[in-house]
Amino acid sequence: MAKSLFGRIKDLLEMIKFSHTIFALPFALTALLLASGKMPEGRVLLWVVVAMAGARTSAMAMNRIADRHIDAKNPRTASRHIPAGKVTLWDAWALTVGGAAALIFAAWMLNPLCFYLSPVALGAVYLYPYLKRFTSFCHYFLGICLAGAPLGAWMAARGDLDPKILPLALAVVVWVAGFDILYALQDLDFDKKEGLSSIPARFGVRGSLLLAKILHVAMIALLGWQIELFHLGAIYKAGFILVALLIVYEHSLLKPDDLSKLDAAFFNMNGIISVVVFLSVALDMAILGVAK
Repeated sequence: MAKSLFGRIKDLLEMIKFSHTIFALPFALTALLLASGKMPEGRVLLWVVVAMAGARTSAMAMNRIADRHIDAKNPRTASRHIPAGKVTLWDAWALTVGGAAALIFAAWMLNPLCFYLSPVALGAVYLYPYLKRFTSFCHYFLGICLAGAPLGAWMAARGDLDPKILPLALAVVVWVAGFDILYALQDLDFDKKEGLSSIPARFGVRGSLLLAKILHVAMIALLGWQIELFHLGAIYKAGFILVALLIVYEHSLLKPDDLSKLDAAFFNMNGIISVVVFLSVALDMAILGVAK
């Protein structure tokens, strides 16, 4: 029985790609540091992490539920847990509800503003998987959903929403939209065949690669703006340069006639980028103490 339970938990975590939490969580922690101006209170840090884990868990489980019929048709995704029968629909729904409950409870423990806005966050992430049936704006909407991470963390620390955090949130929007466009290149032919909306299906490989580059240049510019907004110092500047180089390297891996390194460009580079942003802010504040 214990082994069976462990196996079910393992399948559920694999289904929602729990390891991909590394994309958004560092940006939430970055905003938490910037909002606090110092090491955040332990209680706030705890509930921000719980809220992030709950929101992402619920969102990914709902995504897999909404896409289960599409996934079953797509050779690339037919082996995913629900269409392959590894996870039951009941378990997926239980995970969706459980993650939502974790988010709402954590938001309640933080402050009234976070609590009141938690249903808005859930509504947005539940809407996302359905958008590709209607509009190629879906990539940008995913960015908006993940931008809730720094916005929510800021509100958790301060109980309000200051315009100073908006450039970081916008950086997340364009960063996520850019790498989601790259990720969607894998399904270009399938999306066209099934009539699904995506940037690759609409603009092809070359157009998608160009647009992703533009979005990621915008991300770099927005991250550079943080230097002035929060009076960040040399350590952040070094991290900022490293992020820019990683973005350049990410795009160098992909060519219109060779997308074989797409997995490395999508997961490895973007996971590293988010961690570098966080560490550069954390070390800058800890060593130089210049963020305001």
